[in-house]
Amino acid sequence: MKDIELIKSKQHYEILDGLRGVAAISVVIFHFLEFVYLDEGPTKNPFAHSFLAVDFFFCLSGFVIAYAYDDRIAKMGVIEFFKSRLIRLHPLVILGSILGLIGYFLVPYGDIASRSTGELIFIFICSLLLIPLPIMKDRYLNNFGLNAPAWSLFWEYIANIVYSLILWSLPRKIMAVLTLIAGIILIYVSYNSKGLVGGWGGDTFWDGAARVSYSFFAGILVYRFKWIISSKLGFLGLAILLMPAFLYPFNEALNYITEPLVVLFYFPLLVALGAGAVTSVNTKKICVFFGNISYPLYMTHYFAIWIFGTYQSIYKFSGVTLFAIVALSTLTLIGSAYLIMTYIDAPLRNYLTEKRKSKLSKKTVVLSE
Repeated sequence: MKDIELIKSKQHYEILDGLRGVAAISVVIFHFLEFVYLDEGPTKNPFAHSFLAVDFFFCLSGFVIAYAYDDRIAKMGVIEFFKSRLIRLHPLVILGSILGLIGYFLVPYGDIASRSTGELIFIFICSLLLIPLPIMKDRYLNNFGLNAPAWSLFWEYIANIVYSLILWSLPRKIMAVLTLIAGIILIYVSYNSKGLVGGWGGDTFWDGAARVSYSFFAGILVYRFKWIISSKLGFLGLAILLMPAFLYPFNEALNYITEPLVVLFYFPLLVALGAGAVTSVNTKKICVFFGNISYPLYMTHYFAIWIFGTYQSIYKFSGVTLFAIVALSTLTLIGSAYLIMTYIDAPLRNYLTEKRKSKLSKKTVVLSE
């Protein structure tokens, strides 16, 4: 029954799960406010650097993947690893694409009439298969016009593929050299692009490769070198430390310096601190909840952002009205993410996992006969 043992999950780092939820909520607010300050620019956005949450996700992912698979991927094999990652990630890629398509038809005053059915079907299929297609000019040439945040999932998949083929077996020293090289490339990208906001669109596609490479490698290094820092900060303390990375002011003259500094040093430090901290009884449930809703929230919220953006461009909400709309919309999306996790994502993943266990069990019986 060793094959079945290979697909069992290890225990989660609860505080890291909680921080992932904080980052996901920050991204949602950032996306709302992007449309609010579309004309004024990001300098007015109080959540101006929340897009760096993606780099935090990548670093978390490198740590968690190394923790979960370093000691068992050789036995389970590349194919089984791919299956486990597809079961974990792809149901919400599909759901996000479906919601994005529905949202496309719900956006008022959109350009639906100017896009042929065949073109829309092709865009939808590419979204389902996570194939970048930056052709929707009305969507700012996003790599995934129906569900913009999927760009980071594309690079997450690439990172997982490279991990399963190469990274898992590399010695720590070689990983350290690769991380150093990736860091130098990240610095160059930041200097060349005046910051690290790229990767989501066709014109900055390869910026995404630089962003995922360094942060994913750094997360692996934190795990393999056991750079786990014990502390009594707890979830609330670390959440307070995380937020300044998302809230510090946007400065076009300095972003190319400050943003890589946050990604290169601060996020790996927070992962190391998060892995070494312990939740209290009072915050454990919050961490579990935030961890559960983080991925569904990230992958299913953007259809609502397009709808909001259209109304915002017409009515120019401000003051208390704007605060109420963004706050209530964010809470609604968090609630929706919880329902999606509870009634769609988790049951579907459990079903697929049980089917996989059944096949592995039959395979084990055959091999033993």
